[in-house]
Amino acid sequence: MASVDGEAAEREERLKSALWYSIGQFVDEALLADDLNATPQFIGALTELVYTQIANTSRDLETFSRHAGRKAINTDDVMLLTRRNEALEDILRQELDRMKAAEGRGEQQQSVAPTKKRGRPPGAGKGKGKA
Repeated sequence: MASVDGEAAEREERLKSALWYSIGQFVDEALLADDLNATPQFIGALTELVYTQIANTSRDLETFSRHAGRKAINTDDVMLLTRRNEALEDILRQELDRMKAAEGRGEQQQSVAPTKKRGRPPGAGKGKGKA
C-alpha cells in the first residue's frame, strides 16, 4: 500500500515538474517580446494555481459523468462545465460544430457498407406486462 502511495506521489511530482517547465517556457516566451522576466516564485505560484484548477476541473467532469450514469466523460460534461463562462462556451460550441461537420464529411466519403445496428434485435425476449 505504501508503495502505491509512493508511486502516486512520485507521478504527481513528475506531472507538476512537467507543468512547471511548460508554464516557464510559455511565460518566458510571452515576456521576452516585452523585455521582461518572471521570477521562479511567480512561475511556481502560477504552476500551483494551474495544477489546482486542473484537479478541480477533472473532479467536476468525473462528477458530471457519474451523475449522468456514464463511466466516460463526454462533450456534454465539458459544455456543462463551461456554463458560467459564455465566451468559452461559445468558442467550444463553435469548435464542436466544426468537428461534427468534419466528421460528417469524413463518414460520407469513407464507405457505403451498411453499419451493424446496436441494441436488442426486434422480437427478442418478452417486454413488461406481456405473458
